[in-house]
Amino acid sequence: MPEELIRRNRDWAARIESDNPDFFPRLAALQKPDYFWIGCADARVPANVVAGLEPGEVFVHRNVANVVHASDLNLLSALQFAIEGLGIRKVIVCGHYGCGGVRAACSDHHGHGLVDHWIAPIRALRHSHKGELSSLTPAERENLLVELNVRAGVDRIAETPILQDAWAAGLPVAVHGMVYSLADGILSQLEGATRVA
Repeated sequence: MPEELIRRNRDWAARIESDNPDFFPRLAALQKPDYFWIGCADARVPANVVAGLEPGEVFVHRNVANVVHASDLNLLSALQFAIEGLGIRKVIVCGHYGCGGVRAACSDHHGHGLVDHWIAPIRALRHSHKGELSSLTPAERENLLVELNVRAGVDRIAETPILQDAWAAGLPVAVHGMVYSLADGILSQLEGATRVA
């Protein structure tokens, strides 16, 4: 119920104010995050928490399975604002092991409505990497598909006119692919999943 959320918010705000009286005035005065995080909407993977950052240190876009669609105007608008408006130079595409969207993409069953359309790029990755995935256990297949989806997202971000224009203007923007493990709380950078100008 909303009343419970409001009560919890009041308790949280009072605790923060007591521990750090200038926290809210400082947060309200300036938005200058260092990172733009493209992550999964999974409630277990909040960007600032898993990265050990405070509120205000990361600008976030989340969706089912952290898919980067070339036509996602919401994501592209946030990306453009991050780079041009906020001056962010570090873009993170972060997936996580145990992702329900990736698990759904491992199946040819289409009973998820719009989610099936949304995860179509992950299903396409599954088909294009069929040989590589076929010898793995179901859990290993899902984990590799999580990583392939992150790598594809990094490539799609790098191909956007937003990044191409930023790099042409000499801006040192880097796009990094990362994966979070629900099992141990560890965030890892994927080898070879960084794009720079």
